[in-house]
Amino acid sequence: MGFETEEIIETIRMIESENLDIRTVTLAVDVQDCAHSDPKTVGRKLRKKLLGIGRELVPTTRKVESRFGIPVINKRVSVTPVSRILLSERKQDFVHVAGALDEIAEALGVDFVGGFSAMVHKEATPMDRGLIESIPAAIGSTRRLCSSINVATTKAGINMDAVLLMGRVIRDLAYRTRKARSIGAAKLVTFANIPEDNPFMAGATVGWGEGEATINVGVSGPGVVRSVVAKMEDADLGAMAEEIKKTAFKITRMGELIGQEVSKALGVRFGIVDLSLAPTPLVGDSIANILEEMGLESCGAPGSTAALALLNDAVKKGGAFASSRVGGLSGAFIPYSEDAGMVAAVERGSLTIEKLEAMTAVCSVGLDMVLLPGDTPAETLAAIIADQCAIGIVNNKTTGCRLIPVHGAAPGGRVDFGGLLGAGRVMEVSRFSSADFVRRGGLIPAPLSALTN
Repeated sequence: MGFETEEIIETIRMIESENLDIRTVTLAVDVQDCAHSDPKTVGRKLRKKLLGIGRELVPTTRKVESRFGIPVINKRVSVTPVSRILLSERKQDFVHVAGALDEIAEALGVDFVGGFSAMVHKEATPMDRGLIESIPAAIGSTRRLCSSINVATTKAGINMDAVLLMGRVIRDLAYRTRKARSIGAAKLVTFANIPEDNPFMAGATVGWGEGEATINVGVSGPGVVRSVVAKMEDADLGAMAEEIKKTAFKITRMGELIGQEVSKALGVRFGIVDLSLAPTPLVGDSIANILEEMGLESCGAPGSTAALALLNDAVKKGGAFASSRVGGLSGAFIPYSEDAGMVAAVERGSLTIEKLEAMTAVCSVGLDMVLLPGDTPAETLAAIIADQCAIGIVNNKTTGCRLIPVHGAAPGGRVDFGGLLGAGRVMEVSRFSSADFVRRGGLIPAPLSALTN
């Protein structure tokens, strides 16, 4: 991969003035050979394998970061879903393994470890249920552990029993971490169509089709795209899409460069570049601001879904042209509390949870980092998750929910997590009940479009 001098200079400008960065370098490790019924044995095996493969991840990434002058914000590790590694049904056994993973992450010096996960889109095994029910205690007692549960796929439909269970787990987790503004719920995501190679937390896990060890990279760059769009005052939307494609091409090239260099230095396979535009709380580093530069008075105004669809499509096309290894989620994230422009739109009254849900039909993920009143019923949380899953399975795309019912918070209250998780206003939720619907349980069948064989 060769780089022209002009391209290098432009990249430096993007880093210095437009918040361009590599959001994460994630080492994905298959740990199926660590399976055992004894949690202490699983912990020892995980420690030996992850320290053996990942010991140099952080030092190596820092050397590559320094060499190219490109900031890498997070270093992370993900593993095979733990519900299929610990051969137990006991919640306390899963909590023990969660503690072991947290200690390993600390020893490696990584920011997060993902894969405390289960795939229950058809039905939960006793081991799956043991892991899910352990999540409040596991996340509540660790610092770096992240969890993801897949409850729906286009081929299988939506497991509504699992969806209701997740509503209850989220409520419990939020309460257990109430002294920290219910931040534990920010480390748990509920998915439809979970990707097998996602480098972003809280959803990173190692799918069954992945190899022994892989480096996956997640790039960012909303500030760069916003700057490009802001200069196109008289351009039509087609021309704007072309410029966004060109910009996504450059961002993806940078991500693949870093990924290839880290992979080569560690002696492991390079996997994918996830070219998602991941916003931060920094001013100007916002998806909402990009949409507003396109001509919307405020994000959430009529036309917001169309503008986001244009952005998401252009990012995917530009990235796909830049690399044959595009994967993960790839597109535009709209994590509410992490996007200062989204927060401002809620404060203005232009963006509601209903409009945000409509926009998730065309973005990379779903309702992400959404702050809700602390007294939101578990059934309402489950119904919101079900709505997101329906969007995912019908449109054959990944959707996910990170819902944070903040203990003691009411609609309009401000919650500040600090760092990349940001801050925002608690959003108002419909007062009408969904309890009788979600308590029916069972499986919402797969859409007819799933019958493609």
